[in-house]
Amino acid sequence: MESAGSGLTDESSAYRKRRDEIAALAADHTVGDPIPEVEYTDAEHALWRLVSQRLAERHRHLAAPEFLAAAERLDVTGEGVPQLRDVSDRLHGLTGFRLRPAAGVVPFALFCGSLADRYFHSTQYLRDGATPFYSTEPDILHEVIGHGSAMADDRFAALYRLAGEAVRRVESETAVQFVAKTFWFTIECGLLDAADGPRAYGASIVSSYGELEHFRSADIRPLDIADMVHVDYDITQYQTTLYSARSLAQLEDVAGEFWASCDDTSIEKLLVVDI
Repeated sequence: MESAGSGLTDESSAYRKRRDEIAALAADHTVGDPIPEVEYTDAEHALWRLVSQRLAERHRHLAAPEFLAAAERLDVTGEGVPQLRDVSDRLHGLTGFRLRPAAGVVPFALFCGSLADRYFHSTQYLRDGATPFYSTEPDILHEVIGHGSAMADDRFAALYRLAGEAVRRVESETAVQFVAKTFWFTIECGLLDAADGPRAYGASIVSSYGELEHFRSADIRPLDIADMVHVDYDITQYQTTLYSARSLAQLEDVAGEFWASCDDTSIEKLLVVDI
């Protein structure tokens, strides 16, 4: 996700009011109840069509084939904002994952930990129409087109679960933050090698028109958990360092195995050895 820049306008004020209105539906939601439906406006449906169509054009050349196949399985409409309940039902039938409405950003330990139970916290509001290709926070477009598509594939879904199990297993804040870093460089911003250059599967890249234009100019390194110790990241800027796995199988071997086995002790040793 990128920063949309500064400057408060009447439209951004209206956007915040609309965002808060939709977020209130999630705040009032009780787990186990049906996901509340949102009456999206014509402008919101038009925004979804614009952004999803522009992303689809980029995906053909810049998204990993495995991601494209997963997105095809989920088969989200490009004609208007989908209801989260419908996407959740479709996803559950494919890989067992369900979407849970969120009022905004969820603390990482709770957000990621829920993945162990095949629950993904998702916002229902859409980004500001004044900046259609920028978002300073997660929105339904990022959640559904980015994460939802990936979770429609059994192998990607298994990686989400492993990350959730890892964050539940560790106890120290240092360990939680390192799991968050590995999640960022894979699930959010990961790449896979391809004959024509690295292609994206990470949700933050495939849901961002700007990131899709930019990511190949980053410092792209072979996937290496230990190397991530030395690399910082900023979620409000285009990424300057990214990691590309040789294949989905290598992603499973490297990130999947790390999440399956890591604990506070192993992460502490990794951080000490690689300082």
